[in-house]
Amino acid sequence: MQVIYNTTVTSIGESAAAFIADKMIILFKENAPEELADYCILHGENKVAGIIRENDILVIAGREYTISYVGDEVQTNLQQLGHITLRFTGEKEGLGGSLYVENKDVPAIKIGDVITIHRK
Repeated sequence: MQVIYNTTVTSIGESAAAFIADKMIILFKENAPEELADYCILHGENKVAGIIRENDILVIAGREYTISYVGDEVQTNLQQLGHITLRFTGEKEGLGGSLYVENKDVPAIKIGDVITIHRK
């Protein structure tokens, strides 16, 4: 198994749960702009060790999700800002800054949860 991405949740913005009904989670590194941080799941170390591809596996809060679409800005945004939107809708195309995974329930995330993307 090749680990492509790895980080740990360090903080959860007060309004981050507002996006769960839309099957979305917004990730941002701890240095998120103040006006955005309240809406984000914040994380610490931002280890990107490869190119994220469709059919890679996102693991978040101990649950696995197969990646269905990688927006064309995901790689750059993740590497430079630690910022992407996770969408749990199973779409095969979509917005450039979004990573789409299979249509499953959004996981309950807590501080200390590890987020990884790996390839089998």
